Amino acid sequence: MRLDKLLSNTGYGSRKEVRQLLKKGMIRVNGAVMKDPAQHVDLDKDAVSLLGEEVVYKEFIYLMLNKPPGVLSATEDSRDRTVVDLLGAEERHFQPFPVGRLDKDTEGLLLLTNDGQLAHSLLAPKKEVPKTYFAKVSGCVTEEDVNEFSKGVVLDDGYETKPGFLNILHSGEISEIELTITEGKFHQVKRMFESVGKKVVYLKRLTMGPLKLDGNLQLGEYRELTDVELQELLKLDSSKRKG
Repeated sequence: MRLDKLLSNTGYGSRKEVRQLLKKGMIRVNGAVMKDPAQHVDLDKDAVSLLGEEVVYKEFIYLMLNKPPGVLSATEDSRDRTVVDLLGAEERHFQPFPVGRLDKDTEGLLLLTNDGQLAHSLLAPKKEVPKTYFAKVSGCVTEEDVNEFSKGVVLDDGYETKPGFLNILHSGEISEIELTITEGKFHQVKRMFESVGKKVVYLKRLTMGPLKLDGNLQLGEYRELTDVELQELLKLDSSKRKG
């Protein structure tokens, strides 16, 4: 990889800004000052540093966000704040995007990455990646609803959902439940409850595949995935990956 590409891809500035760093002798390769932006470096063998700080190349970024309500699951919007707006400049440099969508008023687990291959694997219908939600529902959720959901319900547009696993945590005027589904139709959880005459008044995603929302993350906070979390996610991608 060209030295200027390595540095710009790692967040040290544009190609033009990187060339200025090189011109000033601020970059070393294997201990030697390097000023040629076209110099090729081997990511597996060469040690690159900027003012003594090691430059670590990272192609992909994987972030777990506890999405707050009122924020769009999008990369940009002319009116509303997006999940990407919650990120710092260092993370935005990688141009991450949300994997799937949570409704504007829905909270909880959202994965952001620039790894399109992984995103495709997580969202592909044939993968049937399970997603678990916690919800507060207006109306008394019953075992009859559990049975209906286990068979799949018909939504308002005639679509019949795949079976969902409904767990009643509390049944009453405002019921509390957990629901696991393996697809992600538009407003699906809300529409599933509407199909049995009830209304979701609060919704939070807890899991996506093997990924579980970090309980230490406050609304709007995020962190990079741990190596263990990432490896579990990558198992969902059966195709060959570079590197």
